Amino acid sequence: MSSTLSDAFRTVPVHIRQNGQLDFESVREVPDSHTWQDVDDYPSVDAAAVGGVPVVDLNDPNAMKLVSDACETWGLFQVVNHGVPVSLLQDFDAQLKRLFSLPTERKLKAVRLPDDISGYGLVRISSFFPKLMWYEGFTIVGSPVEHARQLWPDDHTQFCDVIDEYQKEMKGLAGRIVWLALGGLGITKPDLEWAGPNGEFEEANAGLQLNSYPVCPDPNKTMGLANHTDSTIITIVYQNNESGLQLLKDGSWVMVPALDGALVVNVGDLLHILSNGKYPTVFHRAIVHQTRHRLSAAYLFGPPPNIQVGPLEKLIDHNNPPLYKSLTWNEYLETKTKHFNKTLGKLRIASTT
Repeated sequence: MSSTLSDAFRTVPVHIRQNGQLDFESVREVPDSHTWQDVDDYPSVDAAAVGGVPVVDLNDPNAMKLVSDACETWGLFQVVNHGVPVSLLQDFDAQLKRLFSLPTERKLKAVRLPDDISGYGLVRISSFFPKLMWYEGFTIVGSPVEHARQLWPDDHTQFCDVIDEYQKEMKGLAGRIVWLALGGLGITKPDLEWAGPNGEFEEANAGLQLNSYPVCPDPNKTMGLANHTDSTIITIVYQNNESGLQLLKDGSWVMVPALDGALVVNVGDLLHILSNGKYPTVFHRAIVHQTRHRLSAAYLFGPPPNIQVGPLEKLIDHNNPPLYKSLTWNEYLETKTKHFNKTLGKLRIASTT
């Protein structure tokens, strides 16, 4: 597996219990290791107060414009009529529940080791923050068989079959959405050679991050997933019926509703670069609940690891110079491990005017 994804999902070990993972079921109050002082760094507002998070029907004849407008104005939107079978989403949800309902000791049998990509453990961005998050995750890159066998020695095939089918559907959907977004900028398949002759992104890299936000005794003291952007082209998020994903818009945290059957799409750092800043990468986070266990899954879609990614040539002219340096996804991730949320600023080309 590529070093890109190894870097993208690497977890720096911390010491709270084995491999840094808290046994949430045994905790009756938020420990100091998970207590945040600045949870409410921006005010929270209802989505309706800012016009509502865009919902795009992919069967709409104007889907390209709707996707492009949502990328430009929000950096995030939800899609319906996306073609992913309802039955698959139901099966996927059942497997998420099956995984995260296992005892902590069982889940630790599939723990992600420091030099591994896949497995159970803390979220990658933990290393950038002084406090831990009220979170447990399971990273999958490629086949989940190796770790699934450790979790269910005699009954892992159903989990693997569902995950494999879900990843297949996500890859097709991601390609479709990326072309809608790029098409809204006038980009066609010949303009993106690394997408392949048919524009099917056969060589694209992707990973699946399964997320669990357990019931929390005091949600106001902790954070489910801290403020960050994604190092992707786009990310497609499945939410179960519990809302908790928030995006930062106009200085406020806006809750992304959990709509039945919908999937959330957000612009990643690399689409921001490809679009020459036209599409903003979106800062987002996840909060937790006192009585409800929230589950989600993020499909992280990126380019081949060693392909140069930069502002697309068709978007560059005398009046629109390139805003960012070109670099590979490997190089981008190396930069992000140093600068985290300031990475795009470090890569921005200084104006000569």
